[in-house]
This record gives sequence, C-alpha cells and structure tokens, in this order.
Amino acid sequence: MYYQFALRFLLISLIFTSCQAPAKNREGHELRLGCERLEEYLPLLNGKQVGLLVNHTSLVGQTHLIDTLLTRGINVAKIYAPEHGFRGKADAGEHIKSGQDVKTGLPVVSLYGKHKKPNKQDLEGVDVVIFDIQDVGARFYTYISSMHYMMEACAENSIPMLVLDRPNPNGDYYDGPVLDLEFQSFVGMHPIPIVHGLTVGELAQMINGERWLNDSVQCDLQVVKMDNYRHEMAYSLPVKPSPNLPNDISIRLYPSLCFFEATEISVGRGTYMPFQVIGYPDSTYGDFTFTPVSIEGMSKHPPQQDKLCYGVDLRNEPLAHRFTLSYLLTFYEKSNFSDSFISRERWFNLLAGNDTLLKKIEAGWSEVEIRASWSNELEDYATLRKQYLLYP
Repeated sequence: MYYQFALRFLLISLIFTSCQAPAKNREGHELRLGCERLEEYLPLLNGKQVGLLVNHTSLVGQTHLIDTLLTRGINVAKIYAPEHGFRGKADAGEHIKSGQDVKTGLPVVSLYGKHKKPNKQDLEGVDVVIFDIQDVGARFYTYISSMHYMMEACAENSIPMLVLDRPNPNGDYYDGPVLDLEFQSFVGMHPIPIVHGLTVGELAQMINGERWLNDSVQCDLQVVKMDNYRHEMAYSLPVKPSPNLPNDISIRLYPSLCFFEATEISVGRGTYMPFQVIGYPDSTYGDFTFTPVSIEGMSKHPPQQDKLCYGVDLRNEPLAHRFTLSYLLTFYEKSNFSDSFISRERWFNLLAGNDTLLKKIEAGWSEVEIRASWSNELEDYATLRKQYLLYP
C-alpha cells in the first residue's frame, strides 16, 4: 500500500510538471530566465574554458545547461557540485565525493563537506565560472553559501564569474531576524534576514557591493538578468530544488519549519510530504498521524524513523504563506515548555543567526513581541536591499 501511494504521488507530480504553463508577469509577458538568454552570455564564453557551479535544477527548458553549452561548442572544463550533489540525489548533510560525471566524462569537484571553497588547483584551467542553481530564498539554504565561496575563490584567482539569474519563490517579501556575524556558518553567511527577498543575482551583487567576501575582495561579477520578472510573481519550480522540498507549499513553509530541525520534532522527512507536516510520537501534539520511514534519495535516516507521529497537516496552507514562528511556539507550548524541546541549541542558534531568539522563546515572549525586537534591523535591511534590486 505504501509503495502504491508513492507511485501514485510520482505520477501526479510528473503530470503536474509537464502541464505547467510558462510563468508570466502581470502585464502578460512571458518570463525568460537568465540561462535562456543565450545571446547575452554565449559571446562571453567563446574560446574560454568554462567551469560550472550547477546541479539538477540548472535547466534551459528541458535541457541541462551543460548539454546546452556543449551542443553549442562551448568548452566546459569542470563541474562544481553543491550540497545534494550534481544530480541532486544526496540527503541533507550527506558527504558528497568529487569524481567524474558519467554522462559527459567531465570532472566533478564537490563543494560540500570539509571542502566548501574551491582552491587554486580546483580552478586551474578555468577561465570563467558560471553559477546557475535554483534557490528558494531562505538564508540557511546552502546553495547561496556555495555561491559566496565560489565568488571569493574567483576573486582571489582573478577569474570572472557569471550568475544566470532565476526567480525566488519566496521573493515577494523579506522577514525574520538579521544574522549576527558572530553566528556566521555555512547555514548563514551574510547579515541578511531569514527570508531575504532577493534573487541569487541580486544577492551576489549585494555580497560583492558590501564587500562581504574574505578580506573585502570583490569578484569580477556579471549577472545575466531575467526578462519580465517581478518579485511579487508567483513561480512554481519545474523541478524540486532539493530532495525534501518537492512542491510549492513545502518551499513556502520551509523558512518557518526549518527551526524544527534543531528539535526532535519531525517535519515529515521520511514521508512524501516533507516540510508540510509536523509531528512527534505523542498524541499530545495533534490528531493527524504519519510514520517516517527510510526513503532512498530523500531521507535515509529521518528523525522518528518507523514511529507513529501525531501532529498537524499543513498541506492545505495557502501558497501566500509567509514566515511565522507560530508553529514552533505552539509545539513548544504543547511540550509543556520542556527544557529539552530544543535538543540542539547550537544548531538552533546558527539557523536563527543569533542566540537571542531562543532566549526570548524560553522567556515566554509572544510572536508579536519577538517580531518587534527585530523590526529596526529589518528596516535597515530594507534600505540596503533597495540598492541591489534588479527587478520591480
């Protein structure tokens, strides 16, 4: 029964993906991604050895960017792979090995694990680097951290970098505490809020312009903009950006639910509804039930594996959902304000980008009070953000 459900889910997903209409802005003009504007960047690649920081989301229509470039005679020298790997099949946090791409024979350099930043040898023989990965607009989503390190390495080795811009499915707003640099980590590299409201191209320009790279170096950066994009545009991703963000609502809920990763509460890893349900093996937490299991390619060892979890089903939440602490505060209350609710305090603080959010939660602050405490820094960020916007 379980596998019949999984097959049915897969078939529905494939049908939905194949039937998606091209996104359009409010004037009715069709969205054109940076990678689709070949006339803008192919002339910059002729005669060059090209490195690509890409993954499974790097599609030009239905064709991978690598194949698109190779069929046009561009010399692709190396592939650089972020978290989840070049093909996007690895679990969150799983070690990714360098190696060779089976299809093209090109060398693949892993930029995850202990080796997050390319060194001089990794960039040897490369004249220009392209970044083309679909982001989801949350500070702790690590593709933008890999972009940061690639920008830094390119700056230090005098290699220009192109960012082929893509929509931000959470790009219609910004919210959350701004990161305190004392809590800088791979899940939070920049002093921006949890939901930053920028495309990767805009963020790259901010990183460069604010001199956030090591030793304040600046990258020789060029962003290939999208045509007809607006930040308020709803954009349904044609391919899931990582194994546990399978659809639009999971992507919208992700910024709100990621804090549960520092608890023993399940957010649906090990089911076909990750980041859409919340639960724990205790009926106190709700009437909805689910049982996480090991799923190859999604979650091999999910929290609360093989245990019946009780909680809530968020799959019918509106797609206009915005970042909130309400789910976290509700489950904390249902735990009877347990001291052990946050089982990994350091990890929680890294996700929050500070150590004050947890203290306020434990002190009984309401969401309204917590939001008021970061309002000034969010206003300052809004002013900064305006300087780097490429789209209305």
